[in-house]
Amino acid sequence: MEKSEQVSAGPPNWVSGPLGWAPRKLTELKTFFVEVRSELKKVTWPSKQEVYGTTIVVILTTVFFGFYLYGLDILLSQLFTKVLGSR
Repeated sequence: MEKSEQVSAGPPNWVSGPLGWAPRKLTELKTFFVEVRSELKKVTWPSKQEVYGTTIVVILTTVFFGFYLYGLDILLSQLFTKVLGSR
């Protein structure tokens, strides 16, 4: 069988050429969103109470470390001023 007689099992030549990227990308995009939806169904979402509790912990921790680092900055600034200022 010669090349001209072979029947291609794939898409037509115009679909796989440079103009065929759009349909291929649209198919890939659709597949992506189908898979995202499937994965989101597997997610276990936290309850409202869990979200509230962890949010409070994050806010308090942030405030604590903010004051801690502020105090450490003041302490080290004064220490370096005394050490370098005495020369």
